[in-house]
Amino acid sequence: MLIMNDKKDIETRNDLLLLMQEFYKKLLADNSINYLFTDVAKIDLAHHLPVLVDFWDSVLFQSDTYHKNAMQPHLALHQQSPLGKHHFETWLRYFKETVDDLFAGDSAFNIKERATSIATVMQIKIKQLS
Repeated sequence: MLIMNDKKDIETRNDLLLLMQEFYKKLLADNSINYLFTDVAKIDLAHHLPVLVDFWDSVLFQSDTYHKNAMQPHLALHQQSPLGKHHFETWLRYFKETVDDLFAGDSAFNIKERATSIATVMQIKIKQLS
């Protein structure tokens, strides 16, 4: 039996915005990780979402939209409230789950692979600080 997949692939900045909005709904609903965003980093989601879209647009589509050091705010966050392996596992689980809920295709696959790589590199860099 052939199962048809009616999900589209990630193709545009609007797709990335939808992904980030849905992803952050999950993160902010989880008490094991949401405090990092609300209490420690005190992110303004309305300001943060376009930055995230710029980042993932650069990562996925090699656009020239993100010009910051993505590692630095995470290293600073770790200094305020240690980021453990479980934080990265939770972040990655919600990220992949959200991608799979919304999209299917090469870009969806690639963004999950890149997220895994980024989470791994961040954990290594944080360990080097300890």
